Amino acid sequence: MSPLLSLTRVWLPAAIAVAGVVAIVVGHGHTSTAAAGVVLLGVALIVWMINWLFRMSLRSNLDREREEEAREFFDRHGHWPDED
Repeated sequence: MSPLLSLTRVWLPAAIAVAGVVAIVVGHGHTSTAAAGVVLLGVALIVWMINWLFRMSLRSNLDREREEEAREFFDRHGHWPDED
């Protein structure tokens, strides 16, 4: 995994979550600072989920490409690639 990809997938959500926890602790759980910390935790979760969904969409595209290649092989040879 490239450093930029690692930064986006792992460290960005982690940094946002840490900032949220710090805001909750600083706000003692009763002020608007603590509320902002809770929002930051939600934002960290959303950023992580968007990254996860993007990875899942890329994986499904690869599956579709492999299936298309198998279909083209079937059209040319009359049998599936994994059949003898």
